[in-house]
Amino acid sequence: MSYGRHIDLNFIQSIAVNQSRNPLTSIEIIMKIALIFPGQGSQYTGMGKSLFDAFPEAAVIFRTADKCLGFSVSDLCFYGTEAELADTLNAQLCVFVTSMAALNVLNCSFEGKIRPVAVAGHSLGEYSALVAAGVLDFADALRLIKARGKAMREAGLRNPGGMLAVLCIETREVIRICDQLKKATGGIIEIANDNCFGQIVVAGSITVLDAFIDVCQQKNYTPPKLLKLSVAPHTSLMKEALPMFLSALHETHLKDPLIPIIGNVSATWLRSESEVREELKKQLVSTVKWRESMIRLINEEVNCMIEVGPQKVLTGLMKIIDRKVKRFNFGNDETELEKLKTFIK
Repeated sequence: MSYGRHIDLNFIQSIAVNQSRNPLTSIEIIMKIALIFPGQGSQYTGMGKSLFDAFPEAAVIFRTADKCLGFSVSDLCFYGTEAELADTLNAQLCVFVTSMAALNVLNCSFEGKIRPVAVAGHSLGEYSALVAAGVLDFADALRLIKARGKAMREAGLRNPGGMLAVLCIETREVIRICDQLKKATGGIIEIANDNCFGQIVVAGSITVLDAFIDVCQQKNYTPPKLLKLSVAPHTSLMKEALPMFLSALHETHLKDPLIPIIGNVSATWLRSESEVREELKKQLVSTVKWRESMIRLINEEVNCMIEVGPQKVLTGLMKIIDRKVKRFNFGNDETELEKLKTFIK
């Protein structure tokens, strides 16, 4: 794979690529950086506010998003209640915009010194990664995420569901329990996210999730944790969301990736616009193979990951997957930038 191109994000003018940079120094070749982007579940009241206040580069992203969407997603990020942010549409837009604001600050602050060899995003975060890779422009991504969130919300109203974080249970045992419960109840429960060793997320019908909790209790397993989501993404319960989402996807302009990007569904490289489009068609109803994706990056000798966006979920997972990989975060407050600056000269 070739990592020689550097992407310079300009969210107002769209994406421009500058190939006239000096070649990578020996230090930059040794330090292979991947940018990773969080998904729904990382939202919290006040997200992005410190970035907005401290950096004009962040503020312009929030203001542009407000204008594109026709309502103040900024206010929703900064002042939205826990209940408002639990709504799948609100959560997706807020996490995406905050991630993009953080990315714009990084790009402007380091003036091209952060040259990622790859990008990846968890679930919704895949859309942030697609913007970073030059596949989607910011405004198109906003419209597509809005359509995705609306479709998921409506599917969730018709087929209520939720998600459980399952800890310290082997994957094959989780699969066995899910299969057992599907046969016994006729309901839906499937692996939505394979996050890391010892952490799997299952999603499905509320009654079947309750039954899963009961089985874990009977077997003295670690109690699963109910996540703050109002739908069951990455399962067959999302099939009803596909027509509305695919209609929006069909109308969205995509470009070939300028930076290598790993897809959630395949856990391998998306090399063309057509491969990205196929990935997004499948992603809503397919397992997020995050652990496998991160192992692929590590096998490509990526040794530093920067989580760009709210919270520190993905760097927490990486600590479990491979502690040797250096981990940084940016998106919660401006002090995180100073830590990065001591590392990236």
